[in-house]
Amino acid sequence: MINRFRSWIGPKEREQASGPAEPSADNVPQHIAIIMDGNGRWAKRLGMPRIVGHQSGMKAVKRATIAADELGVRYLTLYAFSTENWSRPKEEVDFLMRLPQEFLALELEELIRKNVQVRMMGNMENLPEHTLKAMREATARTKDNTGLVLNFALNYGARRELVEGIREIAKRVEAGQVRAEDIDQAMISAHLQSVDMPDPDLLIRTSGELRISNFMLWQIAYSELWFTDAYWPEFGREHLREAVAEYQRRTRRYGGLK
Repeated sequence: MINRFRSWIGPKEREQASGPAEPSADNVPQHIAIIMDGNGRWAKRLGMPRIVGHQSGMKAVKRATIAADELGVRYLTLYAFSTENWSRPKEEVDFLMRLPQEFLALELEELIRKNVQVRMMGNMENLPEHTLKAMREATARTKDNTGLVLNFALNYGARRELVEGIREIAKRVEAGQVRAEDIDQAMISAHLQSVDMPDPDLLIRTSGELRISNFMLWQIAYSELWFTDAYWPEFGREHLREAVAEYQRRTRRYGGLK
């Protein structure tokens, strides 16, 4: 199914003729966002519990981070936990809430050495204290780093982000700080959690699903979309490089003709 979809949005025949796609050093996307999907299905396929898939997904986070840094990507945003994921079984949610702490315990020192800056966007409420403590430590210790920005979307939902941003603007209008007629796209963008990052140039989703799942709905208005059948625990350097190579073959028109 994904292969058929790709034939609509990219020159698949050229890729087949030339072998594995390799990106060039030119026109590397500044911001890549990834919907990390398929951990549970990957584990089920192998006859293992879903949490094993989530555990293996941590290794894919490291691989994607290294690959993005190698390519010169400036921002990498990973959809780690959505506001809708709370509806999953408590055991699974509890495990997912331990993963940021576990990942950072293993990788933070290396991220610091690599000059990576760790950030988080999402709602702090409902997150366990141990999760918040790990994320706060990582963001504090890397805040002055100037390399790749590794941004975790944790307890994040785009609709909620938009509601909260628009509510803040409404408060400013009510207080007489802003006129309603002055509200524009730039003002809305300035009230979102991604205010200090450019919009994603490239959005990747793993596992063969063709949907956005309430992720950065405002910011991906003109992002290029790339889908792969690979489950997230399978995602590696070659997948990211293939996605970037496909991105480089496209022409971003932003609604125009060229």
